[in-house]
Amino acid sequence: MSERYINEAQQRALKLIFRLAGHEIEGIAPSELAAAMRTSPSNMTRDLANLKEAGWAEPLDTGRWRLAPKAVQISLAAGTAFSRAQDRLDETRQRYSTHPR
Repeated sequence: MSERYINEAQQRALKLIFRLAGHEIEGIAPSELAAAMRTSPSNMTRDLANLKEAGWAEPLDTGRWRLAPKAVQISLAAGTAFSRAQDRLDETRQRYSTHPR
């Protein structure tokens, strides 16, 4: 993929999703996020506003931010799909490991 397709602001917003992960209960302060991502507070405000608009992040009453339910639901759906796939593999393994008499 060509470098000309990579956008710094979009990449920063995507990386921000990973930074928010794991802070779903207490959230994380925008200033902490800005420092961790080595960006300005104004960039962080803009990135968080864009993630909020897209349904990926939400502010808490404390001023801290966390992933919105949409992001967590996607993760849970993936986990469910992996569990179903594992169940199918286990069933198949069981069928093929049973010796006919």
